[in-house]
Amino acid sequence: MSLIPRLRPTLKGLLPRTLFGRSLLIILLPVLLLQIITTFFFFERHWSVVTRRLASAVAGEIATVVEEVDNIPRASTRDDVLNRQSQTLDMLLTFQEDGQLPPYQAPRVNPALAQSLENALDDQVKRPYRLTIYDRGEWIGIAIHTRTGVLKALVPERRLFTRATYVFLLWMIGSSVVLSGVALVFMRNQIRPIRRLARAAESFGRGHDVARFRPEGASEVRQAAIAFLDMRDRIRRQMTQRTTMLAGVSHDLRTPLTRMKLQLALMPRDSDIEALQDDVTDMETMVGGYLAFARGEEEEGALSTDIAGLVEEVADAARRAQGAVAVRIAARPVLVVRRMALKRCLSNLLENARRYAAHAEISITATAAEVEIAIDDDGPGIPREYRSDVFRPFYRMEASRNENTGGSGLGLAIARDIARSHGGDVTLGDSSMGGLRAVVKLPA
Repeated sequence: MSLIPRLRPTLKGLLPRTLFGRSLLIILLPVLLLQIITTFFFFERHWSVVTRRLASAVAGEIATVVEEVDNIPRASTRDDVLNRQSQTLDMLLTFQEDGQLPPYQAPRVNPALAQSLENALDDQVKRPYRLTIYDRGEWIGIAIHTRTGVLKALVPERRLFTRATYVFLLWMIGSSVVLSGVALVFMRNQIRPIRRLARAAESFGRGHDVARFRPEGASEVRQAAIAFLDMRDRIRRQMTQRTTMLAGVSHDLRTPLTRMKLQLALMPRDSDIEALQDDVTDMETMVGGYLAFARGEEEEGALSTDIAGLVEEVADAARRAQGAVAVRIAARPVLVVRRMALKRCLSNLLENARRYAAHAEISITATAAEVEIAIDDDGPGIPREYRSDVFRPFYRMEASRNENTGGSGLGLAIARDIARSHGGDVTLGDSSMGGLRAVVKLPA
C-alpha cells in the first residue's frame, strides 16, 4: 500500500471544513510557500554571501595590521601606526604589551555573524584570538595574540552586517499581511452570498417564506440562487395544483357519501343498515385522513409559537377524549413553526398512544441546537423490526381497516411528514413506562 492513500484520511482531517477556510488556504498557502522559499534563497544566496565577504574584508584588514605591528620595534611608532589605521579602516585599534587573551565566551548576540567572522579570522589571521560582542551587537571586539602582546580591534557592526536584511524581511512580512487582509475581505464578501443561499434553502425546507431572497454574488452563485428560486416556484405551483385537485376530489367523494348517509338515515333501522352506516362513517374518516396526508398543511404560514403552550393544548384535548395524559415541561422554547400542522403532528402521536395504552406522558426538553417533544406510553409498543415500516403511508400492523382497531394507517406518516417539513424528524424507541416512546425533534 502506497503512502499517499494512507495519508489521505489524515490530510482530509487537517483541511478546514468551511468553504471560507479552504479558499483562504488556497490563497495563503502559495503565498506562505513563496515567502519561505524566497527567504531561504535570500539568506543562502545573498545574506550569507555578503556577510562572509564583509567578514573576510575585516579579517584581511586585521591580518594586515597584525603583520605591520609585529614588524615595528618601537612602541611610539606602533601607536602612530594604530591611530592612523583606526581612522583609515573605520575601527578602533589598541595594543597591550605582554597582554593575555580574555577567557572565551560564546556570543549571545548575532551567533551567525560571529561564526562568519571566526571562519574568516581562522583563514587569514591564523593566530589565537577572542571575540566579544558589546552593546547588543553594535560593536564587536577582537583580541589577537601577537609576538609582543595583544592587539585589540573594536569593529562597528555596520562593517559586518547589512541593514538591507531587516528591510527585506519587513517588506515581505508587510506585503504578506496586506495581501492576506485583502484576500480575507474579498473571500468573506464572496462567501456571504453562499451562506445566504444556504439559509434561504434551509428556511424554505422548514416551510418558512423566503420572498425577500435575491440572487447576488459571483455569476456561479447567482446561477445557483436563480435555480433555487425556480425550484421554489415549481414546488409552490405543484403544491397549489395538488391542493386544488384534492379539493375537487374531496367534493366529489364527500357528496355521494353524504347522499348515502341521508338515504341510510331514512331507511328502517336494522343491523344491516347500521353496518352500512358504520362503513360510510369509516369511509369519511379515511377520506379525511388521505386528504390531510396529501395536503400536508402546506397553506399555513409559519409563526412564532410557544411550544409548551401548544403541547398543553394537545394534552387537554386528549384528556377531554377520556385519555390519561400527563405533561412534563422542562423548557418553554419558542419556535417559528406552522402551528396547526405541528399540533396535528403531536395529536396524531398522542392519539396513537391513547388508543393502545392506558396512560401516556408528553414531555419537552430543549438544547441550543434542537427541541425534543417526547410522548411515552405504557402500551404494548411496536417491535423494533416494524418501527421503520409503520411510517409508510397506509401501513398497519393490524390488517383490518376497522377504525376502532387501528385507523387508516396514516397517523404516523402524517406526523413524520409534518416534522420533516419543519427540518426535524420523528423517531420511535422504548419508553421508560414500558411501552412506546415517540420523539419529535425540531431544530432550535
